[in-house]
Amino acid sequence: TSNKRTLRTLFRPAVLAPPAISETSPSQKKLLAYHRGKEQQEMINQLLIDRALEVYYITMDETDKEDAALPITVLPSTVRKYFFFKSCLFNYFFLKKCVQSNPMVPIQQQWLRSMLAMVPQSLMEGRDRELLTEDLLKEVIRDYETSMQRCVLRRALIKPDIPELDQLEEEAPLPLLPLGLDFSSTWHDSYIKAKNQIISTLHILHPTMKTLLDFGYTAFFNFLVVDFSSSRLKGPVDCKSLKTDASLSCSKAEEEIMSTWYQRVISLFSQSEALDGVKLDQLELFYKCVAVLLSNQLKELLQRTTEDFVKLFDPEDRSHLPLFKMDLTFDENRMEFYPSLQDLEEAILFVVDCIGQTLQNVHTIPALLTGGTATLDAELPPHTVQWAKSTLKKSITDNLQGPKEHFKSYVESYGWLVDGTAEERISRFIAEQPSFDEYT
Repeated sequence: TSNKRTLRTLFRPAVLAPPAISETSPSQKKLLAYHRGKEQQEMINQLLIDRALEVYYITMDETDKEDAALPITVLPSTVRKYFFFKSCLFNYFFLKKCVQSNPMVPIQQQWLRSMLAMVPQSLMEGRDRELLTEDLLKEVIRDYETSMQRCVLRRALIKPDIPELDQLEEEAPLPLLPLGLDFSSTWHDSYIKAKNQIISTLHILHPTMKTLLDFGYTAFFNFLVVDFSSSRLKGPVDCKSLKTDASLSCSKAEEEIMSTWYQRVISLFSQSEALDGVKLDQLELFYKCVAVLLSNQLKELLQRTTEDFVKLFDPEDRSHLPLFKMDLTFDENRMEFYPSLQDLEEAILFVVDCIGQTLQNVHTIPALLTGGTATLDAELPPHTVQWAKSTLKKSITDNLQGPKEHFKSYVESYGWLVDGTAEERISRFIAEQPSFDEYT
């Protein structure tokens, strides 16, 4: 009936805020916006309540509709929970929007310049790379603003404990703060302490070490213990000459190194300035560091020489492949190469051993000053020697296929003359007593 009360008549209708008709100041606009947002929140809450009550009223039985004047506090618990859930969500998203609308502190230009200073200049040349740099800077600025906004939101607003809220928010959760790190204490004192400790114990930073590096670079930059790169131009060589040339070259190179590079090293440590800043109790460690540095320089020289010698036998580039003189001999009814193919392989591998035996008796600085017998560790690493010999053996086998085929053709063509076949045929021919014409 028209005079019967319903749930809808118990609540006032939603009223919109009146429009502003006069000029207002910025502060007044901000205040009006705040009141307008508050009124809009109340209006939406009221609409939600009205809609929920309407749905609840429709689902009532006819007998219960007469008692529809019940206050909201006696509504079922599910409806009350629905109102509370919707209200919390609205309040959270409204406050979140307010916090996000506040201006953020922009990133300092000095930080951006510092980032660009760490990029090599060669990577920033060209128009395309300049555009790429601008895009990267925009991305950095955008990430910075997003991170600042999320951090401010995290500190200013408490997120309600509603499981469904994680599904409504698109952004990923903020990373947790690092644990176990104390950022409150200053780092400068510990940095200075660590720097002084490094300088006093890490002897590779001593100026003398830099001088030793310069000596080694100057002496070994374009130097090889054995250099057979131009041997092909000299024509074929025999195995004996190859061994002799390798031994003489290694001996001459060792004498040259000892008279130039090693003499400069000795001259350096004969001066007191070479040990400036080195304490007496750290002198032994300092000389050990010197020994390691000198050993590494000698090992690098021998290893580079070995690698260059192996490259001469590269199957893909035969322009520097050495030529070897070999004779095809016939002795005691046997046809063979001299020297044999095995002797040729041993002669080539002998060069690798000869290189590895060079510079193995260079005394350390303390042994030289005190008359000791300790020497630098300049031995080639075992894996380098194994690699060099296995590579050379494979290359020798591949390059000897031609001589082997040549030898095989001689055996097939003339072997019957020396293996008894020809003699047997002659004896049988004579035994048959041929005629004069057949003899002829």
